[in-house]
Amino acid sequence: MSDGPKYAVEMRGVTKRFGAVTANDHIDIAVAEGSIHAVIGENGAGKSTAMNILYGFYKSDEGEILIDGRTESIETPSDAIKLGLGMVHQHFMLVETLTVTENIILGAEPLSGIAIDFANARKRVRDLSTQYGLHVDPGARVGNLSVGQQQRVEILKTLYRGARIVILDEPTAVLTPQEVSELFAILRSLRDQGKTIIIITHKLAEVLALSDNITVMRDGKVIGNLATRDATAEALARMMVGREVLLRVQKKPADPRSPLLVVQRVCLKNRDGSLALDDISFEVRAGEILAVAGVEGNGQTELIEVLAGLKRPDSGEIILEGRQVAALGPHDHKSLGVAHIPEDRHRRGLLLDFDLAENSILGLHRDPPVSGPFLLNKQFIAERAKRLIKDYDVRPPDAELPARGFSGGNQQKLIIGREFDSKPRLVLAAQPTRGVDIGAIEFIHRKIIELRDEGAAVVMVSAELDEVLSLGDRVIVLYEGRIVGEVDPKAVTEEEIGLMMTGGQKHEGRQD
Repeated sequence: MSDGPKYAVEMRGVTKRFGAVTANDHIDIAVAEGSIHAVIGENGAGKSTAMNILYGFYKSDEGEILIDGRTESIETPSDAIKLGLGMVHQHFMLVETLTVTENIILGAEPLSGIAIDFANARKRVRDLSTQYGLHVDPGARVGNLSVGQQQRVEILKTLYRGARIVILDEPTAVLTPQEVSELFAILRSLRDQGKTIIIITHKLAEVLALSDNITVMRDGKVIGNLATRDATAEALARMMVGREVLLRVQKKPADPRSPLLVVQRVCLKNRDGSLALDDISFEVRAGEILAVAGVEGNGQTELIEVLAGLKRPDSGEIILEGRQVAALGPHDHKSLGVAHIPEDRHRRGLLLDFDLAENSILGLHRDPPVSGPFLLNKQFIAERAKRLIKDYDVRPPDAELPARGFSGGNQQKLIIGREFDSKPRLVLAAQPTRGVDIGAIEFIHRKIIELRDEGAAVVMVSAELDEVLSLGDRVIVLYEGRIVGEVDPKAVTEEEIGLMMTGGQKHEGRQD
């Protein structure tokens, strides 16, 4: 009898092709029962495709899948669910107008006669929530929940359907640091209660802190399978990218010049009359990066939207290179040299059914040379798209592929290329590396620093504290719509800035 590990999942020689593209090339992955197994790789490495095959969204062209040692045919998600698999997607599949209970039981409603037994459903949801530490109100409307709470609902959906093997695709991509810690505690608890967890990610610090074993993928192939205890961040990065990767931002000291953007006493009201931005004042000089730290929901989104012209402040002044711009719209801002990387690339950054070339001109489509006297200049657009694909390493290099056909990281590189190509004077970067792999993070950081060194002013919002502290030349902290302090990123600790982000301490700093 073998003394080796018992595998909950084995994928043997699995291959998947989409036309001429081989997304998975004879991959082998074995996941030990009762473990947390990380599948890591760059965007486009094939890790999500592999997990979508495991969950029945795609059917492999070759290979076999074993669940608990038995070869199984998984052709649909229903097949996967019957075998005890559940999947939590990066972009949640919840109906915001329904309650937590209604979302969890959707498609698997318990009946009492011919009616849905909501009382029993609520009790079962509450019991599951207590058992696994996934605390959430069964009667709350999903649209009123934080992102972290919505993720708990997605996990509860899988457990409600009897999942023993839970797959999570980029589970921390939209979570705050506090929510990440809470999620890790939940996943460890699930593992300790016998569940098998598979996470798809590219965040190496989280992989090393959470997982038991790691599969590394690159260009559709498995590069290696190893125990986490034998791994280092540097070695994993090298395996993922195929070269040495800088894990820390390298930049020379800023050479700030005169103020390019001045914000004075800006206030913005929510629909209910409360203040989303409360008396905000600061300045950003040409040649520097001002990083904005804060727990999401404390005014960062509204600040970037006001600076980009997407919302008009209720009071206060926004002065760009000596010109009042608070009343101007987004097209006027862009014409004045403002680039905007939105935090939600699907809602604000792309038209998913438009192809790459069409998306590459959004915001520029009314202006020459993109637009001629009567029609768009298709030759110029095609040549520009080809250049952006090359310069920003967008994969696959297909200008006619719809935006939804690209991975999240490559969608982000397309947006970065579109916005940075015009050499902007002011860069508004909201979560610029969210959901992006380690190689692309290095690339995006380098491009932001290049613009800074060329004299642009940069305002960057990030939920990643290490990104705030390593990329920012100055850091301001937002809490409940107010600036509670300014800190020197070289002199402040993560603990100190974390306290400020949660209102635990006010750091006395300059507020121009």
